[in-house]
Amino acid sequence: MSPLRSVDDQLSRMLAAAERVGTETVPTSEATGRILATDLRARFAVPPFTNSAMDGYAVRAADLVEPRTLPVAGDAPAGAAPVRLEPGTALRIMTGAPLPEGADAVVPVEQTDQRPGPGPVPSEVSFSVAAKAGANIRRRGEDVTEGDLVMRAGDRVSAAAIGALLSVGHAELEVTRRLRVAVMATGDELACGGEALAPGSIPDSNGPMLAALVAQWGAEAVLLPASRDSVAEFLAALEGAGEVDLVITTGGVSAGAFEVVRQALTGRGVEFVGVAMQPGKPQGFGAIELGGRRVLVACLPGNPVSVFVSFHVLVRPLLAWMSGAADAATHGMRAVAGHDWTPPRGRTQYAPAVVTQENGRLVARLPHELGAKSHLIASLHLANALVVVPADVDAVAAGDELEVLPVAGFAGGERHGMRRGMRRGMRRGMRRG
Repeated sequence: MSPLRSVDDQLSRMLAAAERVGTETVPTSEATGRILATDLRARFAVPPFTNSAMDGYAVRAADLVEPRTLPVAGDAPAGAAPVRLEPGTALRIMTGAPLPEGADAVVPVEQTDQRPGPGPVPSEVSFSVAAKAGANIRRRGEDVTEGDLVMRAGDRVSAAAIGALLSVGHAELEVTRRLRVAVMATGDELACGGEALAPGSIPDSNGPMLAALVAQWGAEAVLLPASRDSVAEFLAALEGAGEVDLVITTGGVSAGAFEVVRQALTGRGVEFVGVAMQPGKPQGFGAIELGGRRVLVACLPGNPVSVFVSFHVLVRPLLAWMSGAADAATHGMRAVAGHDWTPPRGRTQYAPAVVTQENGRLVARLPHELGAKSHLIASLHLANALVVVPADVDAVAAGDELEVLPVAGFAGGERHGMRRGMRRGMRRGMRRG
């Protein structure tokens, strides 16, 4: 029997075989989830001009060294050109309006005798406080000045980033082309969602779940119909994938009598190996020719939890690398085990877990009482992380500190970089062989 390949070795081989995709220009408003191809610097300052941070009255601090009444000379609305404030007067001003020339403070309307809200300009205003120079003023460029680096090549564009980039003058962005990924499950036992189940059949959950994961991480997913355990049908389905950058299959890669993916792709450029991980030991990866193009193929096991784990440990970093994403390396966090469990011996365990913040620390618990078995899909949606248990750990005890790889959002925790899924190991209390 061939020795198992380490996770790091398998991932390194996958990344070495991959190529980065090209770039394209898209409107900033349509760039959510895309990967920047270039560094971006501010084209103008934010704020672009000194303005009021409050609805209230613009004054000279020297005119309001103590509470008093001042005549109101007019309005300074948002969106209007700056006006001049004459000494000994006040101007009613709106949030975001340019600070009038000569003014050096804004007093909120709540600190005057005037009522907030729409209404005619009063002839005078009484202040209940003295003014302090610089109060309630947003200075030009206090957030960003022209030429400041705002985002780097490889950064993923978020909703917040869209607002920031438009604010500094970038209406269009050069981004890497969105990856196109075909997904296909295999197996005679698979039935399409909603179909009545024949004896021995199960719904195809792998294909739709994997397509959703691909889309969640920024690529375009092409969900192909599930293939039966026929080499000819499987190869024909592959040819129908169209122009894609990557094909991901599930099932048919182990040592059974009907391993259609292994039978079809062995000798065609795909290597099938055992990887020292649990779940997800049987893996395949390589490059084949489809439609005259070189296309990468990642062949994952068929158990649903194995698919989920394999995607996050191996495929997700591959997608990130191909798209030029700066987050190609998986980043881990620390948590403590919320209960005892026994991991497999000799393989790194990536156990789906529910991580919560309790009393200022992150606590990880397996979502099912049977542990992290590869067929337990019904509770998989509860998991927001993978707990990483090194191969030489015999037992995990409640309170043991361990690494977790986020697969969905959870709050808090000290971040620690982990290169390509490398485990640092648990810090205390674990029994090693």
